[in-house]
Amino acid sequence: MSPIPVVPENHSHVLAEFDCLDPLLSALRLDSGRLKCTCLAVSRKWLALGTSAGGLHLIQKEGWKQRIILTHKEGSITQVACCPHDEDFIAVATSKGLVVVWELQLERRGRPERVSVSWEHRGQAITALCWDTSTLRVFVGDSGGKVSFLRAGSSKLGKGSAFVIFPVQTVTNVDSRVVQLGYQDGRLLVSSLSRCYLCDTEREKFWRVGNKERDGEYGACFFPQNRGLLVGQPPLLYCARPGSRIWEASFYGEVLSTHQFKQLLGCPPLPLITFRNEPHYNPVQKSPQSIAFPKLLYLGDQNLLTWTDSAIYIFTPQNGQLLLWTEVKDLVEIGVYRNELFCLHGSGHLSHLSLLSAERCVERLLRRESWPLAAAVCCMFQHTITTSRARKSIPIDRLEHLRSQLSSTTHLELSSQLEDVITKLEPPDSASSSRRSSISSHESFNVLDCGIYRVISRRGSQSDEETSSLVNQSMSEEERLKEFSFVQEEDQVDQDPQSAERLEAERSEQGLPFHLPLSFRPKPPRIALQAVKDSVSSFVKKTTEKINTLQMNSDLWQRPEFREAGQPEALVATASYSEEMENEVYDDMPNTEADMRELRLATERTISQIQDPLVLLDPVCLEESLLEWLRVLERILGPAELGSVAVCDSNMGGPREDRWERDYFTSCSEQPEESSCSSGETPERVAEEESPELREQEEECDSTETVSGVSNGSLSEPVRVVSPKPVPSDLLADLTQLATLYTELSCFRSQENDRALGCTTFLRRYFFLLDQERVRRMCLLCYQEQAEVQSSFTEAMLVLTRSCKVVEVIHRGDLLRSLRSLRELQPWSAPLLLAHLHRLYEKHGEAAVRSFSQFYPTITPADVMTMAQQSHFLAYLDNLVQSRTEEHRLSFLQSLLEPESLRQDWLELALTHDAPQHGDTLTTDGQPRWHSHRFSWGYGRLLSLLIRLPADLSSKQKMAEKCRGHGYWTGYLHLCWELQRRTEAFSTICQLDDISLLEEPGGVEPQTLDEWKLLIRLSQQRSSVVDSEQVTGVNGSGLSNGSADCGGKISLENLTLMLARKAGPDRALIVLEECGSQLVLSPHSKLVCELLRVTEKRQRAMIQAMLERCDRFLWSQHA
Repeated sequence: MSPIPVVPENHSHVLAEFDCLDPLLSALRLDSGRLKCTCLAVSRKWLALGTSAGGLHLIQKEGWKQRIILTHKEGSITQVACCPHDEDFIAVATSKGLVVVWELQLERRGRPERVSVSWEHRGQAITALCWDTSTLRVFVGDSGGKVSFLRAGSSKLGKGSAFVIFPVQTVTNVDSRVVQLGYQDGRLLVSSLSRCYLCDTEREKFWRVGNKERDGEYGACFFPQNRGLLVGQPPLLYCARPGSRIWEASFYGEVLSTHQFKQLLGCPPLPLITFRNEPHYNPVQKSPQSIAFPKLLYLGDQNLLTWTDSAIYIFTPQNGQLLLWTEVKDLVEIGVYRNELFCLHGSGHLSHLSLLSAERCVERLLRRESWPLAAAVCCMFQHTITTSRARKSIPIDRLEHLRSQLSSTTHLELSSQLEDVITKLEPPDSASSSRRSSISSHESFNVLDCGIYRVISRRGSQSDEETSSLVNQSMSEEERLKEFSFVQEEDQVDQDPQSAERLEAERSEQGLPFHLPLSFRPKPPRIALQAVKDSVSSFVKKTTEKINTLQMNSDLWQRPEFREAGQPEALVATASYSEEMENEVYDDMPNTEADMRELRLATERTISQIQDPLVLLDPVCLEESLLEWLRVLERILGPAELGSVAVCDSNMGGPREDRWERDYFTSCSEQPEESSCSSGETPERVAEEESPELREQEEECDSTETVSGVSNGSLSEPVRVVSPKPVPSDLLADLTQLATLYTELSCFRSQENDRALGCTTFLRRYFFLLDQERVRRMCLLCYQEQAEVQSSFTEAMLVLTRSCKVVEVIHRGDLLRSLRSLRELQPWSAPLLLAHLHRLYEKHGEAAVRSFSQFYPTITPADVMTMAQQSHFLAYLDNLVQSRTEEHRLSFLQSLLEPESLRQDWLELALTHDAPQHGDTLTTDGQPRWHSHRFSWGYGRLLSLLIRLPADLSSKQKMAEKCRGHGYWTGYLHLCWELQRRTEAFSTICQLDDISLLEEPGGVEPQTLDEWKLLIRLSQQRSSVVDSEQVTGVNGSGLSNGSADCGGKISLENLTLMLARKAGPDRALIVLEECGSQLVLSPHSKLVCELLRVTEKRQRAMIQAMLERCDRFLWSQHA
């Protein structure tokens, strides 16, 4: 048995068949040649099967028991649909155009009866049935394009409703056969052979989805958005298009985007996991598939299903990816419910498939004791089975048991391959395992097998705890807090900014030299862990506050100047200081209002000044006006240390007061350092024990809370994203205009001003006032000159968005879920989205950048260029351009080249990344190597588009020199053809020695006899030089002078034959004589020349005969 190949890591789901429905069909006698199954439908409870004899079999899915048979004498069953909101109703269509709605009456245990009948489509083939999602109404579509609906009367709707006969109503008549119907929230979706239509059945309005028509069976469906951040949003529409494309449209019929799956379908198909045969996976790539999707169905968790007669395709349209595709033979129809698929084959055979992850598939196979099949799936999906997440469903002992069940004789290779998989298994989650061990080691906890933690109360120790001392109680609560530290680690994201201070206080509490009579509950905590954590946290908080107060006073008492003055003076000083603090608190509100009035006046004065064109258009006057406003802004909304320095300078009351104030601030600043160092562990060790997530959050918090020294252009200035004081909304709007104007002026200032704040410092200090979109555009313009401005803006946006829910999804590391969450944030704000994409890029690198093209035009290539590496940016740009249709790629790339200098930069990047080595394309003297134009370039498609773009003469010349310098010969020849450098082009072609470069549509073909003579001379010079590359085949061709591929070289004989085809054999020989070339033609060439002479004579004779006939006709008309 050959080794089982491993599937790529982007595949995590499979289609599996666990149940065999052949006994069910045999019991229903649907496996005979006379009676066959013609259609099916599935719901939560029922599997409905229509037959060619007019019978409808309702099978209960639980236990696969047949419950009801409904008979029809009006022809065979062609369509069946189960009511989604009431499984007591089912609609059936027959081959003669009859539509029947049945009420099963299971609750009353009565006989099923027909509650509604429609002959509206008599004589037409009914092609689609669809239920209303809220009422008992069925929509019907036929082959003639008519769409109607009928209501079902039932006693469930009220008294007398069963006796009311509702008339059948026509909704619309479309231009061609109805392919598929869909209904959601009052909207009916009709997909015909040529278009998709959206109907508002309540207001009787109709829309066409998109403008382009189509020809063929293409399905359409609604796509509910009932998960994640888009709960309650209207559903989307997905409509199939030719060429493996799908339109994504809004609930109002507006096309939002086009998903192209042609290239994605070039991957090899995943095998169907079934008991019927062993799964075989062929990793060989297939060619891209251009498929018409006949129907679209919503499947499972935000997936889209479609099929052809030979394969099933499942997409995740929210991120434009292919989940899987699997080859299944002879498919006719598929019915889905959640992640279950029921497939009807052309032979009448039924198959029951399930869409599930690889680890869940292995788990179910192990329960069914399908040992070889489970081992094969483990070997194929190693990247999924070996992760720690899979240990929840597939523990290591179960995999060991699976390996022991494999036969050593028949499954030796499979057993050894499974053993290799087991050696690669990742250990369980370290956080959960340490959490489990810490709790299980505690004497009052017990861990159940299912993973639940059981808290065991200690009833015998209640009296002891009640009589114990208060200090012992506090210490025991501290110990429990340390033991329950895992709860705090889980809640790191939701902690307030003072969490770091509380942790430091808890560590320093053991080193306090005194005990405090703190109030605490004498009753022992026998409640849940959360209550224990809350009580301990409140205790620590109160303790820390009192300890800090007393420690501050004790530090004051220990100072010699206060000891000499005596204790009463110290008490008086402390009392006077506390009174001053109280007065400051009471006066804070009036001062804030006064500051806001002063800031408003300064802002209005500055706005009125810059409205003068003489000030606005003069950079010096404009800067002076903004600097006057900046002084007021610094004093009122500036950092805290600036205000404290101003107060100290204005309130100098003497050396003793100055010393007291300086000593007080020194003691306050030293106290946290002492408490943090009083712990038994060093800061380095504490930092090592913290999780990476905790360190990252603490670094972000420190970046916004720590106040450091500020200097113009220094990145040590903390980023402030929240205003320190409340600012009225109208004033905030004016401040935003002025602050953004000052930022732009300082960024593009030609000369530095000593009195002005630098752009970077102002941005970090007053980011809460800035217009984020204008700052983003400014950063893009000055990125090359002032990279620190861009980095400051990125840092500020990361701080501003760190509380979003999307950040949690990104930190989990699932790229697909992260992209889906970002798509759910529409409409996007470019600065906010840019911050999230920055996190994604740091997490996933190039894989994330390649998916950024779906966020265009909100995120432009200039945005991606500032965050990504050059090689990663090229991958993004290539994906972005290739996402457009072929006829629009050139114009789209032209629209991206702003400024024009980007053309040269992008060309240089594409020529230097994923490109052949210079030694393979250029000789030591800078000439083209033989056949080096056949090397593949990683970004050849992008290079071709950049070269074909229209540009001025100087740009084309620079591009030609770059292509020649890097050995990109196909582009160089095209540019030579555009620049009319035909001599250089012919010389390069002769050195490359490939005559196809003269013949292809993109080749450079001689136009005159002089050019042919030049080409012949160049060929003679080339042939006289012995080139070792042709003999050794350094470029991988391995051709020698005597090989059979000699016809592709530029030889004198090949050029003569080519000239003979263009100008005739006689003229070609004359040109050779003029060039002084002596050529002995081979027998094949002589035969070609003779045939060309005969063809030329016949053409001349034919032309002569036609001219004579025309002449006779004209003379006859003249007569």
